[in-house]
Amino acid sequence: MSINLSQVDNVKIQAVHRASCHCGNVQIELSLPHGLVDVRRCDCSMCRRRGAIAASVPLSGIKILAGEEALKLYQFNTKTAKHFFCINCGIYTHHQRRSNPSQYAFNVACLEGVNSLKIEQITVYDGIHHPADE
Repeated sequence: MSINLSQVDNVKIQAVHRASCHCGNVQIELSLPHGLVDVRRCDCSMCRRRGAIAASVPLSGIKILAGEEALKLYQFNTKTAKHFFCINCGIYTHHQRRSNPSQYAFNVACLEGVNSLKIEQITVYDGIHHPADE
């Protein structure tokens, strides 16, 4: 089930919405014409530990405005997914998805003005039993 949100706690999700890490070094522009698409948590070993709520955009839907040099790549297991973190503050900003490498998932908590903890409808993905691991 895919959940799309155009508003979170009285904050309208803009068609082009900005996001940033905690320290502000990494500045991202996201193309969100349909709001937040596929809002989810995953229970894989990485996602359980970081606790982020993610949503999806196509690869063309994310633009790094500033701080590309501050992004650190982390990969594990099959090394298909590409997880990006700010090297200064440690905040996970986005990753290229393993289950759909033509998409990025981004940390909803990084969106300007959005409190991800106010999202009530979140799909939980079974990342422990990922089809690529079988």
